[in-house]
Amino acid sequence: MITGTATLNGHDFFLRRWGDPALPPLLMLHGFPEYGGAWSDLAPHLAHRFHCVAPDQRGYGQSWAPEGVRNYTASELVRDMATLIGQLDAPLTVLGHDWGAAVAYGLAMFQPHLVSRLIIANGVHPVPFQRALAAGGAQTRASQYIGYLRDPEAAARLSANNFEKLEKFFRHDLGQDWMSPQRLEDYRTEWARPGRLDTMLNWYRASPLILASPGKPRTDMPELPRDRLRVPCSHLLIWGPEDKALLPEATEGLEEFAPDLTRVTIPGTDHWLHHQKPREVAQAILDWTSDT
Repeated sequence: MITGTATLNGHDFFLRRWGDPALPPLLMLHGFPEYGGAWSDLAPHLAHRFHCVAPDQRGYGQSWAPEGVRNYTASELVRDMATLIGQLDAPLTVLGHDWGAAVAYGLAMFQPHLVSRLIIANGVHPVPFQRALAAGGAQTRASQYIGYLRDPEAAARLSANNFEKLEKFFRHDLGQDWMSPQRLEDYRTEWARPGRLDTMLNWYRASPLILASPGKPRTDMPELPRDRLRVPCSHLLIWGPEDKALLPEATEGLEEFAPDLTRVTIPGTDHWLHHQKPREVAQAILDWTSDT
């Protein structure tokens, strides 16, 4: 692994890279509460085929972390990564997990000339996910933590007692515990950077997603511009079926927005499939990219 920085729209972003820069690039986008180092389990299994590039996204790790919720809208987050792709060899393959999937979908939908193939690992397209959040059913119940994370005091609560509550959320609330003590210390180091946890949470606060109450479906949902939310490129969805945060209903109807969609399930994994079975996840990616 090689580390460095890239200047994107006048601001510094920290990058990790695996593989020969002469290989086709693979942009790897992490979610919450991770950082670019989250791909250190998976990337070595892909580095013979791709030049893997994993940034700490805005507000995370060692990258630029401006204050203020307004700086974390989807358009700003997508613009960061569009600029980074412009410094690589576009169009390229984009892989996103969790919140990184939201940025990856944004790139594929709004900057399609930059994305040749889209890979999502336990992440969701905005329309099926919003539909499930508003329905008042199982996904609505599973996503109630979003309201907690949006609270202005969430960073203080999650960081208390050496990040005790954030550790519980990360290691136990979303699936099986996969983390070693040393890896936990690596995450704590990133979370403890000044102001960083609050800027990470701004991704939730800036999101326009509307969350219903369990058993109380929302009937006042705005109509989304579906014609603008289509994925024109080939799309691979890799799924950990034991995910406690994202349920199968969160991807129902995805084919309507991604006509060239392939679904692959990795048995025995959950939200953290890229840590739990990186070889199997890598093989799914290698098999699919060989055919597309």
